[in-house]
Amino acid sequence: MFDNVASITFAIVVAFGVIGIVVWHVQGKTKPTARLIVQILFFAAMTAALLSAGILPHRVSAGEANGIPAYLGTSARILWWVHLAWATIGFVRLYIVLDRRPQEARLIQDLIVAGVYLGVALSITGFVFGAPVGTLVATSGVVAIILGLALQNTLGDVFSGIALTLGRPFSIGDWIQLADGTEGRIVQNDWRSTQLLTPANNIVVLPNSALAKVSLTNLTRPDETHLATLVIRIATDRQPLFIETILKTALEDCQRIVQTPKPIVAFKGIDAFAIDVELQFRVTSPANRTPARNEVIDVVSRHCTESGLRFAMPAHAYLVMPAIDGDKKASAITPLPRAFEHPFESA
Repeated sequence: MFDNVASITFAIVVAFGVIGIVVWHVQGKTKPTARLIVQILFFAAMTAALLSAGILPHRVSAGEANGIPAYLGTSARILWWVHLAWATIGFVRLYIVLDRRPQEARLIQDLIVAGVYLGVALSITGFVFGAPVGTLVATSGVVAIILGLALQNTLGDVFSGIALTLGRPFSIGDWIQLADGTEGRIVQNDWRSTQLLTPANNIVVLPNSALAKVSLTNLTRPDETHLATLVIRIATDRQPLFIETILKTALEDCQRIVQTPKPIVAFKGIDAFAIDVELQFRVTSPANRTPARNEVIDVVSRHCTESGLRFAMPAHAYLVMPAIDGDKKASAITPLPRAFEHPFESA
């Protein structure tokens, strides 16, 4: 009697398992929530069918029949373990989707999925087929040591990628700058490397092990606005307050820079000929620094021309002539000739 009940139960479980696989594939990857619901329903139905007949899915009874019922029992238990793995993986992927980090958490997701499949494979081997899992694990450990030594550099990249994913110093789409000056937007982060899209529209591939060892600046956090500066020299024939007013008006007329917080006109120094001024302003993104700087230069130049402000030459472009012996006149200071200031240009 038990054999007949067990055979019918196994057949029902196999039917549920096969139908669940078909429905799971028909739904596609675009509906993770619906997929998870289907996985849970079919897994619950398979579990209920086995338990109602007094059959433990993780243990093969010694008195179970041979022949076709035995094959049905093996198939039913394998399908039960497969659906258990899929339901577990469905929960993991649904959490990642709801947490809105599908790309950044891909490494962790792949690691968990690999662990689930490995655990299910060992469970099927031990519980369904009765193989000595302990011996198999010991043998696989030796193989893992050999592979680890052979793939040391690759594994370094893998574990560095996991560390970067857990630490979250950046996300896909962030603009970062490395210690050596390399900068760009993160476009991909996988097991082995991270890819940057540079302002020159080139892809820079950085091994995760190398990226984990260098310091980097995330220019996207806390927001993507980025500070830019422009240093100019204004002749001292006007008062500093007047110069500050003209330059602030010029910055307020620029359309490519951020007006909140307000741009700053900072005086950095003064000498007999000029005032060193640093214009500090924010741009909407590091990628917009060049067009914003071009606009600032154009607008500032126009406002200075209209208000009568003159730009001064750099401090190193002036030549100090010492007084001649016996001459009571002060030392003369004159601008260097253009050919002397730029020796590689024609006069």
